[in-house]
Amino acid sequence: MTQSTRWPELKRGLVAILRGITPTEAEAVSDVLIEAGFEALEVPLNSPDPLTTIGAMVRRHGQDVLIGGGTMLSVAHVDQVADQGGRLMVSPNMRPAVIAHAVARGMVTMPGVLTPTEAFDALDAGAAGLKFFPASLMGPGGISALMAVLPKGTIVGAVGGVTPGNMGDYIKAGVATFGMGTAVYRPGDSVGDVRAKARALVAAYDQAMQI
Repeated sequence: MTQSTRWPELKRGLVAILRGITPTEAEAVSDVLIEAGFEALEVPLNSPDPLTTIGAMVRRHGQDVLIGGGTMLSVAHVDQVADQGGRLMVSPNMRPAVIAHAVARGMVTMPGVLTPTEAFDALDAGAAGLKFFPASLMGPGGISALMAVLPKGTIVGAVGGVTPGNMGDYIKAGVATFGMGTAVYRPGDSVGDVRAKARALVAAYDQAMQI
């Protein structure tokens, strides 16, 4: 996968949000996630020693999958993750200067938005995709309504309140990218736990995409 500021072509629009993961888990957890079919891994920066974890994952899998940071709130965060080789910038909010700096560093960006103003400002700043967060506040109907005015081809992700049971409703609304947090990893999970949850999510996604 070559470096790009555009959202890459992925077989599945599933992003593993590994909040709370530690460096000692980095290699084993990333191994089972990728084996299960995940192609994008996000380590939120409020995790223990996140930069060490990102660096370890990048060295192991960075040529094959999209790896980077979440909860990236500042230009400094962008530089810290990019310096570890991270190519994915995800945030819960929308800051044009942060997005633009991440684009300048060659990162794929998906900032969090909730309103039309935030969505269009993020795209103007160069965002590769939009993360509706928390998606549960808008629901599939609200996201569908907003997508009607977004530029054709805009990459839209949903995070927060998405489950295997309602994933199909979001897909019908036009969402094809999902950030999965505790549904795929929770601090204290064993590698076996992560493998089982990842396989279940991939199966649910594959089934829902056939709707």
